[in-house]
Amino acid sequence: MPRITAASVPEHREAQRRAILEATRELLTTRPDVEPTFAEIAAKAGLARPSIYHYFASRDELFRAVVVEALPRFRAAVTEATDAQDEPMAKVAAYADANLTLVADGEHAVISTLAAISPGAFDDSWVEEMHGRLTGPLVQALRDAGVAEPEVVAELVNAVVHRASALIEGGADVDKVRTAVRALLAP
Repeated sequence: MPRITAASVPEHREAQRRAILEATRELLTTRPDVEPTFAEIAAKAGLARPSIYHYFASRDELFRAVVVEALPRFRAAVTEATDAQDEPMAKVAAYADANLTLVADGEHAVISTLAAISPGAFDDSWVEEMHGRLTGPLVQALRDAGVAEPEVVAELVNAVVHRASALIEGGADVDKVRTAVRALLAP
Protein backbone atom coordinates (compact mmCIF):
# COMPACT_ATOMS: atom_id res chain seq x y z
CA MET A 1 0.00 0.00 0.00
CA PRO A 2 1.44 3.41 -0.93
CA ARG A 3 2.32 5.72 1.88
CA ILE A 4 0.16 8.82 2.33
CA THR A 5 2.47 11.83 2.64
CA ALA A 6 -0.12 14.47 3.53
CA ALA A 7 -2.69 15.10 6.25
CA SER A 8 -5.48 13.51 4.20
CA VAL A 9 -5.94 11.32 1.15
CA PRO A 10 -7.31 14.21 -0.97
CA GLU A 11 -4.31 16.38 0.00
CA HIS A 12 -1.96 13.51 -0.82
CA ARG A 13 -3.60 12.99 -4.22
CA GLU A 14 -3.35 16.71 -4.99
CA ALA A 15 0.32 16.74 -3.98
CA GLN A 16 1.01 13.77 -6.26
CA ARG A 17 -0.90 15.40 -9.12
CA ARG A 18 1.07 18.63 -8.58
CA ALA A 19 4.34 16.69 -8.62
CA ILE A 20 3.41 15.11 -11.96
CA LEU A 21 2.45 18.48 -13.47
CA GLU A 22 5.62 20.16 -12.19
CA ALA A 23 7.80 17.31 -13.46
CA THR A 24 6.15 17.57 -16.87
CA ARG A 25 6.62 21.36 -16.99
CA GLU A 26 10.25 21.06 -15.93
CA LEU A 27 11.01 18.46 -18.60
CA LEU A 28 9.26 20.55 -21.26
CA THR A 29 11.16 23.66 -20.15
CA THR A 30 14.61 22.09 -20.01
CA ARG A 31 14.19 19.96 -23.14
CA PRO A 32 11.69 21.73 -25.38
CA ASP A 33 12.67 19.63 -28.39
CA VAL A 34 12.06 16.27 -26.68
CA GLU A 35 8.65 14.84 -25.82
CA PRO A 36 8.78 13.56 -22.24
CA THR A 37 7.69 9.98 -21.67
CA PHE A 38 5.54 8.89 -18.76
CA ALA A 39 8.59 7.00 -17.42
CA GLU A 40 10.68 10.20 -17.40
CA ILE A 41 7.86 12.22 -15.86
CA ALA A 42 7.27 9.61 -13.16
CA ALA A 43 10.98 9.39 -12.33
CA LYS A 44 11.23 13.19 -12.05
CA ALA A 45 8.10 13.27 -9.85
CA GLY A 46 9.42 10.45 -7.65
CA LEU A 47 6.63 8.07 -8.60
CA ALA A 48 6.29 4.74 -10.31
CA ARG A 49 5.31 5.02 -13.97
CA PRO A 50 1.91 3.31 -13.53
CA SER A 51 1.03 5.84 -10.81
CA ILE A 52 0.60 8.55 -13.43
CA TYR A 53 -2.41 6.72 -14.81
CA HIS A 54 -4.17 7.17 -11.45
CA TYR A 55 -4.14 10.91 -12.15
CA PHE A 56 -4.16 11.17 -15.95
CA ALA A 57 -5.71 8.62 -18.30
CA SER A 58 -3.57 9.62 -21.28
CA ARG A 59 -0.68 11.82 -22.26
CA ASP A 60 -3.11 14.24 -23.96
CA GLU A 61 -5.01 14.56 -20.69
CA LEU A 62 -1.77 15.27 -18.82
CA PHE A 63 -0.58 17.76 -21.43
CA ARG A 64 -3.98 19.48 -21.44
CA ALA A 65 -3.71 19.88 -17.65
CA VAL A 66 -0.33 21.58 -18.13
CA VAL A 67 -1.89 23.94 -20.70
CA VAL A 68 -4.87 24.66 -18.43
CA GLU A 69 -2.44 25.72 -15.70
CA ALA A 70 -0.09 27.68 -17.96
CA LEU A 71 -2.53 29.92 -19.81
CA PRO A 72 -3.93 31.68 -16.72
CA ARG A 73 -0.33 32.29 -15.55
CA PHE A 74 0.46 33.84 -18.94
CA ARG A 75 -2.63 36.02 -18.77
CA ALA A 76 -1.90 37.10 -15.19
CA ALA A 77 1.70 38.05 -16.03
CA VAL A 78 0.65 40.06 -19.08
CA THR A 79 -2.27 41.73 -17.29
CA GLU A 80 -0.11 42.65 -14.30
CA ALA A 81 2.53 44.19 -16.57
CA THR A 82 0.05 46.20 -18.62
CA ASP A 83 -1.96 47.30 -15.57
CA ALA A 84 1.21 48.71 -14.02
CA GLN A 85 1.40 51.30 -16.82
CA ASP A 86 -0.69 54.45 -17.16
CA GLU A 87 -0.16 55.40 -20.80
CA PRO A 88 -1.74 53.20 -23.49
CA MET A 89 1.39 52.85 -25.62
CA ALA A 90 3.43 52.06 -22.49
CA LYS A 91 0.92 49.26 -21.94
CA VAL A 92 1.66 47.98 -25.46
CA ALA A 93 5.40 47.92 -24.69
CA ALA A 94 4.68 46.24 -21.33
CA TYR A 95 2.60 43.61 -23.10
CA ALA A 96 5.50 42.79 -25.42
CA ASP A 97 8.01 42.85 -22.59
CA ALA A 98 5.91 40.55 -20.39
CA ASN A 99 5.63 38.05 -23.21
CA LEU A 100 9.37 38.17 -23.83
CA THR A 101 9.99 37.64 -20.12
CA LEU A 102 7.82 34.52 -20.24
CA VAL A 103 9.88 33.34 -23.19
CA ALA A 104 13.18 34.04 -21.46
CA ASP A 105 11.94 32.20 -18.36
CA GLY A 106 11.04 29.11 -20.42
CA GLU A 107 7.28 29.40 -19.99
CA HIS A 108 6.70 29.84 -23.71
CA ALA A 109 8.73 26.72 -24.48
CA VAL A 110 6.22 24.66 -22.51
CA ILE A 111 3.29 25.93 -24.57
CA SER A 112 5.17 25.76 -27.88
CA THR A 113 6.32 22.22 -27.26
CA LEU A 114 2.86 21.09 -26.22
CA ALA A 115 1.33 22.69 -29.31
CA ALA A 116 3.76 20.71 -31.46
CA ILE A 117 3.61 17.33 -29.72
CA SER A 118 0.02 17.32 -28.49
CA PRO A 119 -2.30 19.54 -30.51
CA GLY A 120 -5.19 17.76 -28.80
CA ALA A 121 -4.20 19.50 -25.56
CA PHE A 122 -5.47 22.72 -27.15
CA ASP A 123 -8.59 21.20 -28.68
CA ASP A 124 -11.04 22.54 -26.14
CA SER A 125 -13.29 25.58 -26.17
CA TRP A 126 -12.02 26.83 -22.78
CA VAL A 127 -8.39 26.57 -23.90
CA GLU A 128 -9.18 28.32 -27.19
CA GLU A 129 -11.05 31.08 -25.36
CA MET A 130 -8.27 31.55 -22.78
CA HIS A 131 -5.62 31.63 -25.50
CA GLY A 132 -7.65 34.21 -27.39
CA ARG A 133 -8.05 36.32 -24.24
CA LEU A 134 -4.28 36.60 -23.87
CA THR A 135 -4.34 39.51 -26.31
CA GLY A 136 -7.13 41.33 -24.45
CA PRO A 137 -4.85 43.77 -22.61
CA LEU A 138 -3.04 44.59 -25.86
CA VAL A 139 -6.21 45.24 -27.84
CA GLN A 140 -7.58 47.42 -25.04
CA ALA A 141 -4.37 49.45 -24.83
CA LEU A 142 -4.46 50.02 -28.59
CA ARG A 143 -8.12 51.10 -28.37
CA ASP A 144 -7.26 53.47 -25.52
CA ALA A 145 -4.46 54.92 -27.64
CA GLY A 146 -6.96 55.64 -30.42
CA VAL A 147 -5.30 53.25 -32.85
CA ALA A 148 -7.45 52.49 -35.89
CA GLU A 149 -8.20 48.77 -36.28
CA PRO A 150 -6.79 47.72 -32.87
CA GLU A 151 -7.39 44.00 -33.53
CA VAL A 152 -5.34 44.14 -36.74
CA VAL A 153 -2.57 46.13 -35.08
CA ALA A 154 -2.60 43.66 -32.17
CA GLU A 155 -1.96 40.86 -34.68
CA LEU A 156 0.99 42.81 -36.05
CA VAL A 157 2.38 43.48 -32.57
CA ASN A 158 2.03 39.77 -31.83
CA ALA A 159 3.90 38.95 -35.03
CA VAL A 160 6.79 41.08 -33.74
CA VAL A 161 6.56 39.43 -30.31
CA HIS A 162 6.51 35.94 -31.86
CA ARG A 163 9.56 36.67 -34.01
CA ALA A 164 11.37 38.20 -31.03
CA SER A 165 10.43 35.08 -29.05
CA ALA A 166 11.97 32.87 -31.72
CA LEU A 167 15.16 34.93 -31.59
CA ILE A 168 15.37 34.55 -27.81
CA GLU A 169 14.62 30.83 -27.94
CA GLY A 170 17.30 30.55 -30.63
CA GLY A 171 19.91 32.02 -28.28
CA ALA A 172 19.83 35.75 -29.05
CA ASP A 173 20.63 38.13 -26.21
CA VAL A 174 17.37 38.81 -24.34
CA ASP A 175 18.21 42.42 -23.48
CA LYS A 176 19.13 43.28 -27.07
CA VAL A 177 15.93 41.75 -28.40
CA ARG A 178 13.84 43.57 -25.76
CA THR A 179 15.51 46.86 -26.58
CA ALA A 180 14.86 46.39 -30.30
CA VAL A 181 11.20 45.50 -29.69
CA ARG A 182 10.72 48.52 -27.42
CA ALA A 183 12.26 50.77 -30.06
CA LEU A 184 9.99 49.31 -32.72
CA LEU A 185 6.87 49.77 -30.58
CA ALA A 186 7.77 53.24 -29.30
CA PRO A 187 5.03 55.78 -29.98
